[in-house]
Amino acid sequence: MPNSPRDRQPTKPPGMDDEIFARLKAEAIAPYRGLRRFIYYTCAASGAVGGFIFLTQLLAGRDAAQILPNLGIQVGVVALMVWLIRLENKAERK
Repeated sequence: MPNSPRDRQPTKPPGMDDEIFARLKAEAIAPYRGLRRFIYYTCAASGAVGGFIFLTQLLAGRDAAQILPNLGIQVGVVALMVWLIRLENKAERK
């Protein structure tokens, strides 16, 4: 159906600022992008802090058999969040 509502481009209401209209249109295309980014950055920061703590415990000579799996999880969380942030940025550029 060529005339379906999804195929039509939205038109700017009279009197609306171009910048506001562009921001609203972007939010309609990708809802909650700002919330997702906040969550990604927060989880990455949490993983980095946890990784730092486990790394300092490892350097202090604590039991490596207990610390290394936890350190690996924290590094994995940071890597996952970096990957998700890159995906989000790539989707925004399209």
